[in-house]
Amino acid sequence: MLSSLGRGIIAIIIAVLSIGLVQASPQSIEGVWSLVHAYKGGQSPQQFLSDPLRQKYAPVATVSPRGGHYLYIASFEIKTNNAYVVDFKNTSTIEYFQHQVYDERGHEVAKLEGGIGRRIENPFFLRHGRSVNLAPGKYVLATQLISINYLAIPEPYLDDEASYMHAIKRGNALTLFGLGVFWGLGIYYTVLATSRNRKVEAMYAIFIAGNFLFNSAALLVLSDLFNLHSIYWASMPILFSSIAYILFVMHLLEINPYQHKRLYAAGRVILVVMVLFLLLSIAFPNWALEFCRYEVGLFLCYGLATAIRQSQRKNATAKRYLIAISLFFVSGIITISLSKMHQQFDLYIEHLGLVSVAIEVVLLALVLSFQFAQLHKEKEEALEALGMTEKVANSDALTSLPNRYAFVKALDRLPMQSSLTFIDLDGLKFYNDHYGHARGDELLICFAKKYQHYLGSTLILYRLGGDEFAVLSHKGEVVVVEQALQEAVENMRREGFEFSGASAGSAYYYEVDNISEFMRLADMRMYENKRVRKIQ
Repeated sequence: MLSSLGRGIIAIIIAVLSIGLVQASPQSIEGVWSLVHAYKGGQSPQQFLSDPLRQKYAPVATVSPRGGHYLYIASFEIKTNNAYVVDFKNTSTIEYFQHQVYDERGHEVAKLEGGIGRRIENPFFLRHGRSVNLAPGKYVLATQLISINYLAIPEPYLDDEASYMHAIKRGNALTLFGLGVFWGLGIYYTVLATSRNRKVEAMYAIFIAGNFLFNSAALLVLSDLFNLHSIYWASMPILFSSIAYILFVMHLLEINPYQHKRLYAAGRVILVVMVLFLLLSIAFPNWALEFCRYEVGLFLCYGLATAIRQSQRKNATAKRYLIAISLFFVSGIITISLSKMHQQFDLYIEHLGLVSVAIEVVLLALVLSFQFAQLHKEKEEALEALGMTEKVANSDALTSLPNRYAFVKALDRLPMQSSLTFIDLDGLKFYNDHYGHARGDELLICFAKKYQHYLGSTLILYRLGGDEFAVLSHKGEVVVVEQALQEAVENMRREGFEFSGASAGSAYYYEVDNISEFMRLADMRMYENKRVRKIQ
């Protein structure tokens, strides 16, 4: 069932990529594989057989993913004199190769070499294709492969040069586009990880970087553009990025040993296994791509299981991540299970993996964007709550005027020409004793409203507690403050508070040396005014 599903998905991807393109007509070269010898460390292109047709080796069904030296012998016929290209289908992850073309008399007419490990320029950008001019007739192709490992089966095929150059455009465009996505998002999340100091973005950036390096090496970008020819770039980065992905999932979905004991323990076990794979890959490099497959399978299963479990627990991030990992799981499992693609020549299995990871990277970017939006929303709510808390802390509950706490903070910002006026409201005890505290509260509210109205918007009235108030003026407008007080009291008396009144005392900042003396001077003058009013 998986195989049928895989072929269906691959067919859809290829069909989409083929829209608007002229299809090439390459020719498969059917032949027989032989194993010269299994992988041995230190192999080099100098170990190619000089005359492969004269030696017999045990035939094998296909190449082993764990590397080795293989020989492929095939016969083909040319009907038109033309320039042709010999290339491989299914995969581009080949360390060394050598094509030898013989005519029907057994004469060698061409020897073509290349591979990721060879420091020679590829005649076709991001491809192993090699050109050869062939006249009509029958030929034998002897292809030798030497590599520490194989991602898929590199099957030789033949195409005329014009068709080949046209056909490879979509694969090359896909490569550069996918790597561009990795590059842009990788830099973005590296900057975020650095500025925010959050592990989830850091692990995500490492995951993207690992896939960028792997795909750049496997699809010949590193060798063609940066002259980096080590085959290890096409395996080792995935071993690191898979570890980063497990850590990314654990941080993204907040997996901890207290609330998610089983998921946390499973993640730790997988990390230990992945580190073991990494160490084994260093000791046995021909197993590196096999370990990469196992690690990809592990993190796909862990990501899917974790997303499902956390979604059941109503985790909003997990619900969105579940969509991303579900698509990635299907396409990823299919990709790591493939060894060849039938009737497909110009797209490699590496391209399918690139598309699979690119979809995951983009969808995960959307998941992280949602998480950023949630964090921003929570931050705004927290700031709003903090603002409300600060407002409550700085406001008088009854009159809504700034309170003593706000008054003390405002004193620290006064210029030298400012003034302070203390006000003691008369009549509060009278109204509380004769009409109840509700009437007394009405007096305070009325006074606060009237006095602030006459003070205007530039002067602020503070309630210090009980019947004590204060006004600060940065410009020293004592006359305005006292005139506004008189108007407020007169207005209150007309509205039913006949026994209300107020005593005030003002001081200028330049009259004293510090804040304490400033307040003491204003307070002393207020009480002096109160005594005078009682005598009168």
